[in-house]
Amino acid sequence: MISRDDVDRYIAYKRQLGFKLYNEERLLWRYVTHASAQGDQFLRTARMLEWAGIARSPSTVRNRLDALRGFAIWLHAEEERHEIPARHLGPGNKRRPAPRLMTRTEIRQLMDAALTLPPADSITPHTYHCMFGLMAVTGLRRSEALALRFPDITPDGLVIRETKFRKSRLVPLHPTTWRALERYLARRTQVAGDDDHLFVLSTGKSPYPDTVTITFAALARRIGLRTELGRSGPRLHDLRHSMAVRALERAIATDRDGVNRHILALTTYLGHGNVASTYWYLEATPALLRQVARLAEKTHNERTSK
Repeated sequence: MISRDDVDRYIAYKRQLGFKLYNEERLLWRYVTHASAQGDQFLRTARMLEWAGIARSPSTVRNRLDALRGFAIWLHAEEERHEIPARHLGPGNKRRPAPRLMTRTEIRQLMDAALTLPPADSITPHTYHCMFGLMAVTGLRRSEALALRFPDITPDGLVIRETKFRKSRLVPLHPTTWRALERYLARRTQVAGDDDHLFVLSTGKSPYPDTVTITFAALARRIGLRTELGRSGPRLHDLRHSMAVRALERAIATDRDGVNRHILALTTYLGHGNVASTYWYLEATPALLRQVARLAEKTHNERTSK
């Protein structure tokens, strides 16, 4: 019979490869509990479709099926009676959402709004103010920002240890960023407790990842960047997108011949697993596309004139 032990073994295997799978782990536990209650000895496509279809949104159905398919492929290698749901089953495949690039003014407005968060006169508003600002100028992922601890703050920059691909990296900081961080640290060191995370709330504990995302969305709605209903408007991860695109725009504007060099440097700075992930940012803004098009035209003309 399929069990949570199977889920634990699968998750442990995937994490050795560098994946985190927090949401997938919870989904698989819930499915195994459901399937076991129905008396299933092995994974069955019909049962997986039934369980995934209970979800309210097509994207959640897709997420459930994707998680189950990976689990099924792994178990099928051990026991062929486990069925693997076909990739085309369920709602259409996810498309990478287009980034909503934020301007410096919008980021400043959001940071200012963070300072009005309750409880007043606590560390909480300053935590969100500093965290969102740091993510905007460094491109840190949410998980990386929340994982920062006091020992990770070094004279050379921030040591990022909990990366998406389990690779540590050093993120240098601009002097203005250092000054803002030092102002936050002056408040942070006054918070009682033994938690050495850089970012904590009035409870003395680090905020939950989902809480950070929800807080960002609420602030974006408050200042008019997101609609009251629906998902239009910037997401927390768009701070990272915005930083990457603006960095490439500045670099290519001043050094068009060094596009590949700049992208390689940005790949390292952002902690991408491969350079292809960074090249995706070239499609994110008309300004970048125009600059790349001009560069391509210049290169073509030089080659044809020889």
